[in-house]
Amino acid sequence: MTNYLSSFKAFGHSLKIQFRVVYALLMREIITRYGRHNIGFAWLFIEPTIFVAFISLFWGLVRAGQHGIEMIPFAVIGYSVVLCWRNSASKVTKAIGANSGLLYHRNVTILDVFLARIWLEIFGALISFLLLSFIFYVLGEMSLPNDFLYMVYGGALLVWFTVAFSFVMGSLCELSDLVNRLWGMISFVMFPISGALFFVHWLPEIAKEYILYVPMVHFTEMIRHGYYGDVIPTYESIAYMISCNIILSFVGLMLIRHISHKAEI
Repeated sequence: MTNYLSSFKAFGHSLKIQFRVVYALLMREIITRYGRHNIGFAWLFIEPTIFVAFISLFWGLVRAGQHGIEMIPFAVIGYSVVLCWRNSASKVTKAIGANSGLLYHRNVTILDVFLARIWLEIFGALISFLLLSFIFYVLGEMSLPNDFLYMVYGGALLVWFTVAFSFVMGSLCELSDLVNRLWGMISFVMFPISGALFFVHWLPEIAKEYILYVPMVHFTEMIRHGYYGDVIPTYESIAYMISCNIILSFVGLMLIRHISHKAEI
Protein backbone atom coordinates (compact mmCIF):
# COMPACT_ATOMS: atom_id res chain seq x y z
CA MET A 1 0.00 0.00 0.00
CA THR A 2 2.85 2.36 0.86
CA ASN A 3 4.58 1.62 -2.45
CA TYR A 4 1.31 2.27 -4.28
CA LEU A 5 0.88 5.67 -2.59
CA SER A 6 4.50 6.60 -3.31
CA SER A 7 4.11 5.69 -6.97
CA PHE A 8 0.87 7.69 -7.18
CA LYS A 9 2.52 10.75 -5.60
CA ALA A 10 5.52 10.45 -7.93
CA PHE A 11 3.20 10.23 -10.93
CA GLY A 12 1.22 13.27 -9.74
CA HIS A 13 4.44 15.25 -9.24
CA SER A 14 5.70 14.32 -12.73
CA LEU A 15 2.34 15.23 -14.28
CA LYS A 16 2.39 18.60 -12.54
CA ILE A 17 5.87 19.29 -13.91
CA GLN A 18 4.79 18.35 -17.42
CA PHE A 19 1.76 20.67 -17.25
CA ARG A 20 4.03 23.50 -16.16
CA VAL A 21 6.49 22.77 -18.98
CA VAL A 22 3.76 22.64 -21.64
CA TYR A 23 2.22 25.85 -20.29
CA ALA A 24 5.61 27.61 -20.40
CA LEU A 25 6.22 26.41 -23.96
CA LEU A 26 2.74 27.53 -24.94
CA MET A 27 3.33 31.02 -23.55
CA ARG A 28 6.70 31.18 -25.31
CA GLU A 29 5.06 30.14 -28.58
CA ILE A 30 2.43 32.86 -28.26
CA ILE A 31 5.00 35.60 -27.63
CA THR A 32 7.34 34.35 -30.37
CA ARG A 33 4.58 34.04 -32.94
CA TYR A 34 2.36 37.02 -32.16
CA GLY A 35 4.53 39.36 -30.07
CA ARG A 36 3.33 41.74 -27.39
CA HIS A 37 2.15 44.61 -29.59
CA ASN A 38 -1.13 45.54 -31.31
CA ILE A 39 -3.71 42.79 -30.79
CA GLY A 40 -0.98 40.14 -30.38
CA PHE A 41 -2.43 36.87 -29.10
CA ALA A 42 -5.89 37.71 -30.49
CA TRP A 43 -4.58 36.91 -33.99
CA LEU A 44 -4.68 33.25 -32.94
CA PHE A 45 -8.46 33.20 -33.35
CA ILE A 46 -9.15 36.42 -35.30
CA GLU A 47 -7.33 35.17 -38.39
CA PRO A 48 -9.28 31.88 -38.70
CA THR A 49 -12.48 33.70 -37.72
CA ILE A 50 -12.15 36.13 -40.63
CA PHE A 51 -11.27 33.32 -43.04
CA VAL A 52 -14.17 31.06 -42.03
CA ALA A 53 -16.60 34.02 -41.87
CA PHE A 54 -15.97 35.00 -45.51
CA ILE A 55 -16.20 31.40 -46.71
CA SER A 56 -19.41 30.84 -44.74
CA LEU A 57 -21.01 34.01 -46.07
CA PHE A 58 -20.08 32.93 -49.59
CA TRP A 59 -21.75 29.56 -49.05
CA GLY A 60 -24.77 31.27 -47.56
CA LEU A 61 -25.18 33.54 -50.59
CA VAL A 62 -24.40 31.04 -53.34
CA ARG A 63 -26.21 28.00 -51.93
CA ALA A 64 -28.96 29.63 -49.88
CA GLY A 65 -32.05 27.41 -49.69
CA GLN A 66 -30.36 24.41 -51.30
CA HIS A 67 -30.76 20.96 -49.71
CA GLY A 68 -33.33 22.45 -47.29
CA ILE A 69 -30.80 23.40 -44.61
CA GLU A 70 -29.01 26.50 -43.33
CA MET A 71 -25.78 26.71 -45.33
CA ILE A 72 -23.85 29.14 -43.11
CA PRO A 73 -23.63 26.73 -40.12
CA PHE A 74 -22.80 23.96 -42.61
CA ALA A 75 -19.74 25.92 -43.71
CA VAL A 76 -18.80 27.14 -40.23
CA ILE A 77 -18.70 23.59 -38.86
CA GLY A 78 -16.95 22.09 -41.89
CA TYR A 79 -14.17 24.64 -42.17
CA SER A 80 -13.62 24.86 -38.41
CA VAL A 81 -13.08 21.10 -38.26
CA VAL A 82 -10.54 21.30 -41.10
CA LEU A 83 -8.67 24.19 -39.49
CA CYS A 84 -8.41 22.23 -36.25
CA TRP A 85 -6.62 19.11 -37.53
CA ARG A 86 -4.81 20.68 -40.49
CA ASN A 87 -3.34 23.70 -38.67
CA SER A 88 -2.25 21.58 -35.72
CA ALA A 89 -0.50 19.02 -37.93
CA SER A 90 1.13 21.79 -39.99
CA LYS A 91 2.54 23.57 -36.94
CA VAL A 92 4.17 20.50 -35.41
CA THR A 93 5.99 19.67 -38.65
CA LYS A 94 8.34 22.57 -37.87
CA ALA A 95 8.29 22.35 -34.08
CA ILE A 96 11.49 20.46 -33.29
CA GLY A 97 13.81 22.60 -35.40
CA ALA A 98 12.39 25.80 -33.96
CA ASN A 99 12.72 24.54 -30.37
CA SER A 100 15.87 22.41 -30.60
CA GLY A 101 17.73 24.58 -28.09
CA LEU A 102 15.06 23.97 -25.44
CA LEU A 103 15.47 20.20 -25.65
CA TYR A 104 18.76 20.48 -23.74
CA HIS A 105 16.69 21.17 -20.62
CA ARG A 106 16.02 17.98 -18.71
CA ASN A 107 12.28 18.54 -18.26
CA VAL A 108 11.57 19.61 -21.85
CA THR A 109 10.77 16.77 -24.28
CA ILE A 110 9.65 16.53 -27.88
CA LEU A 111 6.22 15.47 -26.61
CA ASP A 112 5.95 18.76 -24.66
CA VAL A 113 6.96 20.80 -27.70
CA PHE A 114 4.33 19.05 -29.84
CA LEU A 115 1.59 19.42 -27.22
CA ALA A 116 2.20 23.14 -26.78
CA ARG A 117 1.72 23.84 -30.49
CA ILE A 118 -1.20 21.44 -30.87
CA TRP A 119 -3.15 22.88 -27.94
CA LEU A 120 -2.54 26.40 -29.19
CA GLU A 121 -4.06 25.59 -32.58
CA ILE A 122 -6.97 23.68 -31.06
CA PHE A 123 -7.72 26.61 -28.76
CA GLY A 124 -7.63 29.04 -31.70
CA ALA A 125 -9.99 26.90 -33.79
CA LEU A 126 -12.39 26.45 -30.85
CA ILE A 127 -12.56 30.16 -30.00
CA SER A 128 -13.01 30.99 -33.68
CA PHE A 129 -15.90 28.51 -33.96
CA LEU A 130 -17.63 29.77 -30.80
CA LEU A 131 -17.18 33.42 -31.80
CA LEU A 132 -18.58 32.86 -35.29
CA SER A 133 -21.49 30.82 -33.94
CA PHE A 134 -22.37 33.61 -31.52
CA ILE A 135 -22.11 36.32 -34.19
CA PHE A 136 -24.21 34.43 -36.73
CA TYR A 137 -26.74 33.51 -34.03
CA VAL A 138 -27.15 37.18 -33.11
CA LEU A 139 -27.54 38.02 -36.82
CA GLY A 140 -30.19 35.33 -37.19
CA GLU A 141 -28.09 33.20 -39.56
CA MET A 142 -27.63 30.30 -37.13
CA SER A 143 -30.00 28.67 -34.68
CA LEU A 144 -29.28 26.78 -31.48
CA PRO A 145 -27.97 23.21 -31.94
CA ASN A 146 -30.48 20.38 -31.99
CA ASP A 147 -28.29 18.29 -29.67
CA PHE A 148 -25.54 20.35 -28.04
CA LEU A 149 -24.09 17.43 -26.04
CA TYR A 150 -23.70 15.32 -29.19
CA MET A 151 -21.74 18.19 -30.75
CA VAL A 152 -19.54 18.31 -27.64
CA TYR A 153 -18.89 14.56 -27.83
CA GLY A 154 -17.98 14.92 -31.49
CA GLY A 155 -15.72 17.87 -30.67
CA ALA A 156 -13.97 15.90 -27.91
CA LEU A 157 -13.29 13.00 -30.30
CA LEU A 158 -12.02 15.52 -32.87
CA VAL A 159 -9.59 17.00 -30.32
CA TRP A 160 -8.29 13.50 -29.53
CA PHE A 161 -7.89 12.80 -33.25
CA THR A 162 -6.14 16.14 -33.80
CA VAL A 163 -3.57 15.42 -31.07
CA ALA A 164 -2.91 11.86 -32.27
CA PHE A 165 -2.80 12.76 -35.97
CA SER A 166 -0.44 15.67 -35.26
CA PHE A 167 1.87 13.35 -33.30
CA VAL A 168 2.11 11.07 -36.33
CA MET A 169 2.61 13.81 -38.92
CA GLY A 170 5.07 15.76 -36.77
CA SER A 171 7.17 12.65 -36.21
CA LEU A 172 7.07 11.51 -39.84
CA CYS A 173 8.10 14.96 -41.05
CA GLU A 174 11.02 14.88 -38.62
CA LEU A 175 12.08 11.43 -39.82
CA SER A 176 11.66 12.12 -43.53
CA ASP A 177 12.38 15.33 -45.39
CA LEU A 178 10.26 14.00 -48.26
CA VAL A 179 7.16 13.72 -46.04
CA ASN A 180 7.87 17.22 -44.73
CA ARG A 181 7.95 18.61 -48.26
CA LEU A 182 4.85 16.67 -49.35
CA TRP A 183 2.71 17.51 -46.31
CA GLY A 184 1.43 20.75 -47.85
CA MET A 185 0.21 18.88 -50.93
CA ILE A 186 -1.17 16.02 -48.82
CA SER A 187 -3.21 18.40 -46.65
CA PHE A 188 -4.47 20.17 -49.79
CA VAL A 189 -5.66 16.85 -51.24
CA MET A 190 -7.23 15.77 -47.94
CA PHE A 191 -9.30 18.95 -47.64
CA PRO A 192 -11.96 18.18 -50.30
CA ILE A 193 -12.40 14.59 -49.08
CA SER A 194 -12.54 15.51 -45.36
CA GLY A 195 -16.28 16.18 -45.32
CA ALA A 196 -16.06 19.97 -45.13
CA LEU A 197 -17.79 20.46 -48.49
CA PHE A 198 -20.52 17.82 -48.35
CA PHE A 199 -22.77 15.56 -46.34
CA VAL A 200 -22.09 11.89 -47.08
CA HIS A 201 -25.82 11.59 -47.79
CA TRP A 202 -25.40 13.83 -50.83
CA LEU A 203 -22.89 11.48 -52.48
CA PRO A 204 -23.62 8.57 -54.86
CA GLU A 205 -23.86 5.18 -53.21
CA ILE A 206 -20.55 3.98 -54.63
CA ALA A 207 -18.76 7.06 -53.25
CA LYS A 208 -20.26 6.64 -49.77
CA GLU A 209 -18.57 3.27 -49.30
CA TYR A 210 -15.09 4.68 -49.91
CA ILE A 211 -15.38 8.15 -48.39
CA LEU A 212 -16.26 6.65 -45.00
CA TYR A 213 -12.73 5.24 -44.77
CA VAL A 214 -11.52 8.84 -44.27
CA PRO A 215 -11.59 9.46 -40.48
CA MET A 216 -12.15 13.24 -40.76
CA VAL A 217 -15.49 12.65 -42.50
CA HIS A 218 -16.90 10.94 -39.39
CA PHE A 219 -16.02 13.83 -37.08
CA THR A 220 -17.60 16.38 -39.41
CA GLU A 221 -20.71 14.24 -39.81
CA MET A 222 -21.07 13.77 -36.06
CA ILE A 223 -20.77 17.46 -35.20
CA ARG A 224 -23.19 18.42 -38.00
CA HIS A 225 -25.59 15.73 -36.78
CA GLY A 226 -25.53 17.38 -33.37
CA TYR A 227 -26.36 20.73 -34.93
CA TYR A 228 -28.97 19.76 -37.55
CA GLY A 229 -30.47 16.73 -35.85
CA ASP A 230 -32.17 14.26 -38.18
CA VAL A 231 -32.88 16.75 -40.97
CA ILE A 232 -30.25 15.00 -43.09
CA PRO A 233 -29.10 11.41 -42.39
CA THR A 234 -25.48 11.18 -41.25
CA TYR A 235 -23.12 8.23 -41.38
CA GLU A 236 -20.67 8.70 -38.52
CA SER A 237 -19.38 5.62 -36.73
CA ILE A 238 -18.24 6.33 -33.18
CA ALA A 239 -16.58 2.91 -32.97
CA TYR A 240 -14.54 3.67 -36.11
CA MET A 241 -13.59 7.11 -34.77
CA ILE A 242 -12.38 5.72 -31.44
CA SER A 243 -10.49 2.89 -33.19
CA CYS A 244 -8.68 5.38 -35.46
CA ASN A 245 -7.84 7.58 -32.48
CA ILE A 246 -6.41 4.68 -30.49
CA ILE A 247 -4.29 3.46 -33.41
CA LEU A 248 -3.02 6.96 -34.25
CA SER A 249 -2.26 7.63 -30.58
CA PHE A 250 -0.23 4.44 -30.26
CA VAL A 251 1.66 5.00 -33.53
CA GLY A 252 2.23 8.68 -32.73
CA LEU A 253 3.63 8.01 -29.26
CA MET A 254 5.89 5.23 -30.58
CA LEU A 255 7.21 7.56 -33.28
CA ILE A 256 7.84 10.32 -30.75
CA ARG A 257 9.70 7.84 -28.56
CA HIS A 258 11.81 6.82 -31.55
CA ILE A 259 12.77 10.37 -32.58
CA SER A 260 13.43 11.24 -28.91
CA HIS A 261 15.99 8.41 -28.68
CA LYS A 262 17.40 9.48 -32.03
CA ALA A 263 17.79 13.06 -30.78
CA GLU A 264 19.59 11.86 -27.64
CA ILE A 265 22.08 9.91 -29.73
